[in-house]
Order: sequence, then structure tokens, then C-alpha cells
Amino acid sequence: MPRLSEVIAALENLWPAERAESWDAVGTVVGDPDQEVSRVLFAVDPVQDIVDEAVKLGADLLVTHHPLYLRGTTTVAASTFKGRVVHTLIKNDIALHVAHTNADTADPGVSDALAGALDLRVVRPLVPDPTDPEGRRGLGRVCELDHPLTVREFAARAAERLPATAQGIRVAGDLDTVIRTIAVSGGSGDSLFDQVRAAGVDAFLTADLRHHPASEFTAAVSHSPLALLDAAHWATEWPWCELAAAQLDEISDRHGWDLRVHVSKTVTDPWTAHAASNATTSSTTSSLGAPN
Repeated sequence: MPRLSEVIAALENLWPAERAESWDAVGTVVGDPDQEVSRVLFAVDPVQDIVDEAVKLGADLLVTHHPLYLRGTTTVAASTFKGRVVHTLIKNDIALHVAHTNADTADPGVSDALAGALDLRVVRPLVPDPTDPEGRRGLGRVCELDHPLTVREFAARAAERLPATAQGIRVAGDLDTVIRTIAVSGGSGDSLFDQVRAAGVDAFLTADLRHHPASEFTAAVSHSPLALLDAAHWATEWPWCELAAAQLDEISDRHGWDLRVHVSKTVTDPWTAHAASNATTSSTTSSLGAPN
């Protein structure tokens, strides 16, 4: 049975902390380096529901994509939401390790897992990491479909293949446009519009698209039918949990650790319901409008 320090060393080899953005907070949050690890749980968010699941599972290590503390704090009192998470972890001898932007740009990383879930062939990074001589690491991925689809058909594929959320998939663009190439980026992606335009793709699937950037982007590409597909943040990053768990499983087998590795299926997307306009789940702008 490996010690936590050994498992963390393996995870750091997959997602080196030095490849995280300067503003990020990655690495081990709580945990004794000498404690033994036999069961690991992967999840997107280090929220109380996930920590409670780790306790029930008997996990020794929880690995999440999102940080617990992205900014500094002056308290870990159990009366606070995040403080309660810390107390629960420590009381139950559960370590917490975070791989965030260092997992986004990894090879394979978050966007590779997203592309795999959508049955896309990865061609190259959308924003290459200049420190990678092989040109495989970087943010987002430029992908190809196995055969052309309309925007409507690809949106339906995304809705079917990604974990179900209240939001589903929002689309900006002509639903009947045929697409062959797609850029994807797990998590918030509207900071990548310039790179998407430069990539020359037919569509861009990401999450957390805001009104003004999306409006400006669609206006800027009005001369070319580039569609936007906006999925829930959690749904675009959850496939990475399965990829990361498989990577740790392979490491465990290679080292003879016999780890039991699990992926949480608990939905931690904050939105819990969706009321469709005009009682429809698929509309074009011609069927929608402001009240008279």
C-alpha cells in the first residue's frame, strides 16, 4: 500500500504544479505525507457533498479539478462552508489534492477528455504551450468530426454524451449549418475567441459563455458560419475525472499498489432546474421574442 507522498508524486508527474497559471492554487491542500492510501475518489468540485461521498466510500485521497481555496483566507472555522470541508477531511484522514490549470494544459488533459466524450479526433492544441517542443500540450483542442454533422446534430450529440445538467447545450448560429472542425475547451472559454477565430474551425464548444463576449464574437464572424455551443461548466470538465482515474489506475498497476480508484457521479453543477421558453427545448430565434 503506497504512502500519500508516493501517490502525490505520481500525480505531480502527470500534472506538474509549475505548469499551473500564476493565479491558480494547485497541489495538496490537506493530508499527511506518511499516511497510507488504498482508495481514491476523483471529482470536479471539493464541495461538502463530494467530501461526504469520500467519507462514505472510505477514501483516503480526494482529487478534484477545482481548488478549494483559490484566494487567501484567514479562517478554516467549521462554521464556514470551506472550513467545514477542511474539518471533515482531516477528521476522516482524507487528503485533498487539486489539479486545475495544470490539468487543463496537460497531454492528455481536460480538453482531450472532453473531445473523447464527444467522439472527436484531436488535431492540435488551440493555444499551444510554448514550452512543449512536441506541440501537444496547451489550452483547448482543435478537433475533427468523423463525418460532417449539422450544428443541430452536433448539439444533440453533446447533449447526449456529456453528463446531464439543467442547462443542457445552448447554441448560437444556424442549426442547419454543416460543420467538420470544432474547437473545444473544458470550463470557461470565452477568453479564447481570438484563438478560435484564428483556428478556422466551424464551431466552438465550451462553457460559461457571457452575453457581451458571445454577442461580439458572433457579430465579428457574421461573414462565416462559426457556431457557438455553450455547455455547463461542470459537464465539460467531468470527463477529465474518468481520464485521470484511468491514468492513476495504470500507475497503480505498474507499481503494484492495488489502489481502488473511483469517479464521483454526484452532480455538483449549481443549477438544478431549467424552464424552457415557449415550452420548447429546441428553438430558433424566429420562434422567440420579447413580450408585446
